[in-house]
Amino acid sequence: MEHNFYSDITPEIIKLAKLSEESGIIESELFTKYEVKRGLRDLNGKGVLAGLTHISDVRAKEIVDGVEVPAHGRLFYRGYDVQDLVNGFTRENRFGFEEITYLLLFSKLPDKQELAGFQQLLGGYRTLPTSFVRDIIMKAPSKDMMNTLARSVLTLYSYDDRADDTSIPNVLRQCLQLISLFPMLSIYGYQAYSHYHDGNSLFIHQPILELSTAENILHILRPDSSYTPLEAKILDIALVLHMEHGGGNNSSFTTHVVTSSLTDTYSTIAAAIGSLKGPRHGGANIKVVQMFEEMKKVVKDWEDEEEVSCYLKKLLHKEAFDHAGLIYGVGHAIYSKSDPRAVSFKSFVEKLSEEKGLKKEFALYSMVERLAPQIIAEERQMYKGVSINVDFYSGFVYHMLGLPMELYTPIFAIARIVGWSAHRLEELANNGKIIRPAYKSVSEDKEYISIEKR
Repeated sequence: MEHNFYSDITPEIIKLAKLSEESGIIESELFTKYEVKRGLRDLNGKGVLAGLTHISDVRAKEIVDGVEVPAHGRLFYRGYDVQDLVNGFTRENRFGFEEITYLLLFSKLPDKQELAGFQQLLGGYRTLPTSFVRDIIMKAPSKDMMNTLARSVLTLYSYDDRADDTSIPNVLRQCLQLISLFPMLSIYGYQAYSHYHDGNSLFIHQPILELSTAENILHILRPDSSYTPLEAKILDIALVLHMEHGGGNNSSFTTHVVTSSLTDTYSTIAAAIGSLKGPRHGGANIKVVQMFEEMKKVVKDWEDEEEVSCYLKKLLHKEAFDHAGLIYGVGHAIYSKSDPRAVSFKSFVEKLSEEKGLKKEFALYSMVERLAPQIIAEERQMYKGVSINVDFYSGFVYHMLGLPMELYTPIFAIARIVGWSAHRLEELANNGKIIRPAYKSVSEDKEYISIEKR
């Protein structure tokens, strides 16, 4: 096997890394002394107020007798309850991604004519530059689709004659193009990797103008382009529920920070992709699926609450799965009693499990949903309650849809590019200052020593 110098961690690097790590450690008591909000959150987990937004609102508390107490979570897009939005378009048997994209970008629900025109606009942008797939995506395919997506986005800069124009009309045009192209960039990147690294047949399907975003994802991905109406509708709901989640989530905040420097759209969105790629942000549903796959092997009787509870306790005690001490898909930085996205999603997930003949798996998920918060409360000292989050069921849905795990986080990005676009446009519209928080130095002053005396 050919030696790869670029991937080697040499003894010299290990020595220098240890020096770097030691020099980077800051005593924990200093954060308390100087009242530093680590992770921009206080001791109760409440985020530091860093901005204002019209785009979305996350609510998890209410005032009772003048006291703030935990409440069932609610998520609002431009003032509309997400559960009402999902119930609205599903009740009328319509796909919602394009309609809610319009809402997040323009702060109003479109009428039939506006929606039809917007769908046509997005469809017209589902075209990559000539030879882009061959020259960019097919060359040096990466095992990580988020890196492939970021590289493709940065490369599109070179094809844009107005790449650095940060006027609102131009940025809107760029954002609409990226919203339309993200499914193709993600799936083609996966197809290239699957072909060149795994030896699978290569399928490159062109998108169809008349299809919704969710339908096009399944059409482009699957070799035979087939899917059921329920599959497409549930994927569409998943996209809507992942589109946006307040300006304080890591990738949306990244979008605001990078936009405030007045850099170009492609650099901004690539930075947001890099944030979402992190397992603390966008990769959680992969961990949920992997955790359940091990659980299904270890737990002999999926209907035995005692046996399932025993496995969950082993997870918390770092005795099972990845030994991280976590039950993935349970708990959220803001929500405590419930995540509205998971609540909206659950009934549709159950329908898909029935169509796929996976009712036993759904029952196991439901049991863990009920047991995990109780067990965590017994085992851990909690400052607030815990409940399942949207990742708990989204990974199961993607598994039932037969989506490759490599595309779980890119699917998240295909949805969240809408929120990022709205936040970028909002930051530019307000013409704010460059975002530059303060960091206090805790190093002592030192006298310079000449190299002969060191």
